[in-house]
Amino acid sequence: MRRTPPLIVGAGPAGCAAAIVLARAGLRPVIVDRDAEIPDRLCGGFLSWRTAEQMQELGLDLRDLAAAPVQRLKLISVHHTLDAWLPAPGYAVSRRTLDRALREEAIAAGARLEIDTIRGIDSGAAVGKRRTWTGDGVFLATGKHDVRGLGRPRRSRDPALGLRLRLPNDASRSATLAGVIELHLFERSYAGVVLQEDGSANVCLAVRKSRLASCGGDPRRLLVSLRDDHPLFGNRLGTAWNAARTETIGAVPYGWLAQRTAPGLFRLGDQAAVIPSLAGEGLSIALASGVLAAQVWLEHGADGAATFQRRIAAAASPALRVAAAARMIAERPLTARLSMKLAERVPAALNWLMGASRVAPASLAPRSLAA
Repeated sequence: MRRTPPLIVGAGPAGCAAAIVLARAGLRPVIVDRDAEIPDRLCGGFLSWRTAEQMQELGLDLRDLAAAPVQRLKLISVHHTLDAWLPAPGYAVSRRTLDRALREEAIAAGARLEIDTIRGIDSGAAVGKRRTWTGDGVFLATGKHDVRGLGRPRRSRDPALGLRLRLPNDASRSATLAGVIELHLFERSYAGVVLQEDGSANVCLAVRKSRLASCGGDPRRLLVSLRDDHPLFGNRLGTAWNAARTETIGAVPYGWLAQRTAPGLFRLGDQAAVIPSLAGEGLSIALASGVLAAQVWLEHGADGAATFQRRIAAAASPALRVAAAARMIAERPLTARLSMKLAERVPAALNWLMGASRVAPASLAPRSLAA
C-alpha cells in the first residue's frame, strides 16, 4: 500500500471524487481548498443522468439531497419552442448542496480538508498562502480558476463569459419549470434555466464577449435586451430579477483539453477538459476525472500522470467535439431554427446529440500503464 497519498488541490466534485476513492483504498489524502464555507458556484445546477449514475457509484443518492428529477428539455428560440424527453431523468440541485455532500463524504471516508489559497505549483509542491503542501503527486482540481503558471490558453477571438442569476421561489415559474430544464437560444449566447432544490430558479448564461460589448459591457443591460427581445425568457426572469445578484466569470475556455501534463501533475475536471455548458456534462467529466485519477494513481503512483491525462482526454474528446458543434448551431439564430425543425421531424437526431455529448463509461474502464 502506498503510504504517501497525492495532494489534492480543490474540494469541488473532481477533487472530492478523487479523495473518496483514495480514502476508501485506505489512504488519508489531504484536500487543500481556499473556501472554508462552501460557495454556491456559478456553474452547475443540472446533473445529467450519467452524472447521477456516477454519484450513485460514489455512494451518494441525489434523492437524499432533495434533488428534483428533470425529465424534459425545452429548446426555446425567439420563433420556436421544442419540447423533448431526455434519454433518462437528470436532476436539478445547487452546487452548494452537491459540493457539501461530496465534501462530507470525502471527509467521512478519511480525507483531511485544509484551508489555504494555492498560489502556484513548484517542483511538484503546491505553494499556498499559509504554507507549502506536498504529496506523492498533485491532483489539480481547481475548476475554472487557474493556478499561476498553469493557466489554460484562451485562443478564442470571441471568448465566452459566464453569467448567473439565482431567482427567488415563484409559484408560477415553479409550475412552469417543474421537471423541465429550459435552454434559451440567443444570438451569440444561450441561457439554461432550471429549478433548484429550494424552489429558486438557476439562470446561467454563456455569452460571447462581443455580445456583452454590444451592451456596453454591462450584464444588466444585456439581460434587459434579452428580456425585451425574447418574451419567454423575459417571462422566466419575472419582475424581481433586477434585485437578484448577478455573478460573472470571465473568458471560459470552452473546448480546452489537456493532452499532456507535467510529471506527477494530474489535471482534473475543468483543468482537464472544458465542455460547453449547454451539454450539461461538466460535472460528469469532473467526477469521471477524479475517479480515474485516483484509480491510475493507486496502480502507478505519480508516474501515472501522463497516462491519466491521455486517457481522460481521449474519453472526453468526442463529447467536446459534439458539444462544440451544438454550441455553434445554438448561437446562430438561423441554424438554431433549422436544427429545431429538423429535430421535430427526426426526434432521433436530438436523442443522438444528447447521448453523444456524454462521456461513455466504457472509455474509462481500468487499463494498464501502457494503455
